[in-house]
Amino acid sequence: MIQGIGAAAGVAIGKAFVLPAWEWDVQDRRMEKVDLAKEFERLYEGIRTSKTEIEFMKNEIKETVGVAESSIFDAHIAILEDPVFMSEIQGIIERQYKAAEVAVKEAIDHFVTMFDLLDDEYMKERALDIKDVGNRLLKHLLGTPEITLPADTQPYILVAKELSPSQLVHLNPENVLGMVTMAGGQTSHSAIMARAIGIPLVSGLENKLVEPLQTGDFLIIDGDDGRIYLNPEQELIDRFTGIAEGQRRRKEQLQLLASVDAVTKDGYHLRLAGNISSLKDLEQVMKYGAHGVGLFRTEFLYMDRPTFPTEEEQYEVYRQIVEKAGGYPVVIRTLDIGGDKQLEYFALPEEENPVLGYRGIRISLDSNELFKTQLTALLRASAHGHVKILFPMISSLEEFRGAKRILEEAKLDLAVRGLPFRSDIEAGIMIEVPAAAAIADLLAKEADFFSIGTNDLVQYVLAVDRMNEKIAHMYHPFHPAVLRLLRQTVSAAKEEGIPVSVCGELAGDERALPIWLHLGVDSLSMSPQALLRVKHRVLNSTLKEGQEEGKLCFRLTTSEEIERELSGFLGKDPVAGR
Repeated sequence: MIQGIGAAAGVAIGKAFVLPAWEWDVQDRRMEKVDLAKEFERLYEGIRTSKTEIEFMKNEIKETVGVAESSIFDAHIAILEDPVFMSEIQGIIERQYKAAEVAVKEAIDHFVTMFDLLDDEYMKERALDIKDVGNRLLKHLLGTPEITLPADTQPYILVAKELSPSQLVHLNPENVLGMVTMAGGQTSHSAIMARAIGIPLVSGLENKLVEPLQTGDFLIIDGDDGRIYLNPEQELIDRFTGIAEGQRRRKEQLQLLASVDAVTKDGYHLRLAGNISSLKDLEQVMKYGAHGVGLFRTEFLYMDRPTFPTEEEQYEVYRQIVEKAGGYPVVIRTLDIGGDKQLEYFALPEEENPVLGYRGIRISLDSNELFKTQLTALLRASAHGHVKILFPMISSLEEFRGAKRILEEAKLDLAVRGLPFRSDIEAGIMIEVPAAAAIADLLAKEADFFSIGTNDLVQYVLAVDRMNEKIAHMYHPFHPAVLRLLRQTVSAAKEEGIPVSVCGELAGDERALPIWLHLGVDSLSMSPQALLRVKHRVLNSTLKEGQEEGKLCFRLTTSEEIERELSGFLGKDPVAGR
């Protein structure tokens, strides 16, 4: 047994295909001064071609993995437009008279080495993005074809030193049983895409193999525990075949629940909604039986385009979403850029810590016309169904009042224009900043609803960046401090009689159901992949037992105790887990 990192869940059993390293052999070649202009033109043409190719790949994979995951390729385009990266290449050509491909190779090596030396796993994984983009550019400068995957249809487990998003685009999930990489971890782009596609992945095997894996080796990979078994005994093959079959059967069983409401065995109804970023995402969550949209991330409307979307463009998208929701509520979050979400055409300041900086509602309140345009489009869409507006990153009453003031201005403008809208549209607050949870009693007096964003809330409460591999093990959603803030938030909402939902990843964690039943949240909103699992959990629970279990968790004193208790309670369900 070889222990790696479980980066994408699931079991795969089959023969290995080892992908050769994607490295170009570039011979040092110098130019005459008179030829430099031609060399720069070659470079710029290679960049244009690479960007076009990346855009095509992004659109090709969008249908499979969704808008959010396909936006990984925006980072690749950003590298080709990064002034520091391009300045390094141009400087080598101009000062050393080197050919474009030589300059690109040297720039790649320089930045990759620099990132690898950093004591930060997240930054090391971003070095793969630079290699991916740089190698694509080299491919066009050298006229060399890409290394391809097996042409036959025999299923295999793909083994590589590292896998780039560009390579993953061309994978056929029906042929690829699983994947193994020497480098990378849970936060790598290959891991994100593997989880979206549904292919088991084990990473982080660098320096853990006595001998390299070979094409034809028989493997068992366990993406849950991060283990690999090389040429295993038949007994082990049989055991994992049973596990894989159990996982397949469970998927089939869960699919039967799509048309069933999430009601506990003693009759308590919990509304389950979906998190979406596009119309395509909406189709998927509705297919799995979601009762509406609990979070529509509108920032993806602003990405992958040269300018801000107009009121009319936004209105058309919102209208279609609302109409296709079939009368169910649609909670639409206003623009939440900043941090790790950037727009090419909207320059944001360089910040020491962008996650704590200029983002979300802070940008909207500083950009009144931009904000009012979105609110006007949302109000117009409310004439077609049940729209609820959600403001992100609220940390004070002043911010919420400022957002509502601009909403009222948008209503007045529409009234003057004679366009229909719902005057009593609900405006809510996303509770994701500890300050908002601390003053939830004050906010609840003025908000129409709360939606708890657990991802950022946990990160801020614990001061842990979960994308940082050095401290990711300290990211504990069930930390007592987190649970206390959740209780405080829900209690404040209940006191004022406003509904409260949860829309972060914790909403889709089956183990957390007793917490929500105990607190009395009204709805949960989650990714499409989590909907059926959580629904199954609700159907096989009782409100009474869930509340008792949740109450017990609030008496425990450590994250480990709470997680162990909830995992044990989940294990009582014969179809849960493995």
